[in-house]
Amino acid sequence: MTETKFTRRQLLAAGAALPLFSIVTRRADAAEFELKYATGQDPTHPVNLRAKEAHDRIREATSGRVNIKLFPANQLGSDTDLLTQVRNGSVEFFNLSSLILSTFVPVSGITSVGFAFKNYDDVWKAMDGDLGNHIRAEIAKTPLITISKIWDNGFRHVTSSGREIKSAADLKGFKVRVPAAPPLTSLFKSLDAAPSPINFNEVYTALQTKVVEGQENPLAIIATARLYEVQKTCSLTGHVWDGYWVLGNKRAFQKLPPDVQQIITREIDKSATDQRADVARLSTSLMTDLKAKGISFIDVQQDDFRKKLATTGFYGEWKTKYGAAPWELLEKVSGKLG
Repeated sequence: MTETKFTRRQLLAAGAALPLFSIVTRRADAAEFELKYATGQDPTHPVNLRAKEAHDRIREATSGRVNIKLFPANQLGSDTDLLTQVRNGSVEFFNLSSLILSTFVPVSGITSVGFAFKNYDDVWKAMDGDLGNHIRAEIAKTPLITISKIWDNGFRHVTSSGREIKSAADLKGFKVRVPAAPPLTSLFKSLDAAPSPINFNEVYTALQTKVVEGQENPLAIIATARLYEVQKTCSLTGHVWDGYWVLGNKRAFQKLPPDVQQIITREIDKSATDQRADVARLSTSLMTDLKAKGISFIDVQQDDFRKKLATTGFYGEWKTKYGAAPWELLEKVSGKLG
């Protein structure tokens, strides 16, 4: 029998001519559901470390049917870009600050009313209770849904490259970066500062080039984004608390089988609990780390800032904007505001 020989070109041509089903059968180990999960935080931030753990557990619990790929650090676009992408379904999941979500679901910004929460007991009582449920229901009226309990972004503090912020009076004219979120812009305007909304992926450059003098963020963000390289002091204002909602495209999520939906929610919920504990621990250790990197911390009297706000129309304005019902749910935990 004569042995048939094929050239490399002939072999490639034969491969290209294979029917599609033959190629598909070679990918029998591929996931049934390939999903994208985007964040705006550095890969080392707890939201990404814990999200990755959840994704690994989801893959295991579904026997490989579900593969969620993590895209941290705004790899797929700015926060506002990603909000659009998760709304239209080009990204299935996205963890977004409640502050920035307020540009689309206004009431989500109520969690960041100035000086409303005194401590974490107040925060979780509100967010795992009636106020959180109210916000979830409002989000569900949009193309989005919330996949788990809210994650912790932390209490926000003011940093500066020069001016030391020790009292409300020190904020007068202070050029401070804020996220593109009306509640924070309003808060700092009421405190006579000069807030400038800038997307997070542009913050470092804005501080480095002195477009703004300072910014405000939780300690974990200040550390993982290396803002200590372009800031000198951190005033422990704790002016607002902020959390991350894990948002899903409603249509995409509802297309998943019910058992898959339950597994995703269960595992992301577990990671939310773990991430909350991470941030609580970091609040202590990060102060030590940041001091070693050159940041000086300034203790402030929050009552001084509250008194300043009380002389303005800040609380009245936001009560009107959010509505009496959610405001009542907030004051059940915070006490009377204004």
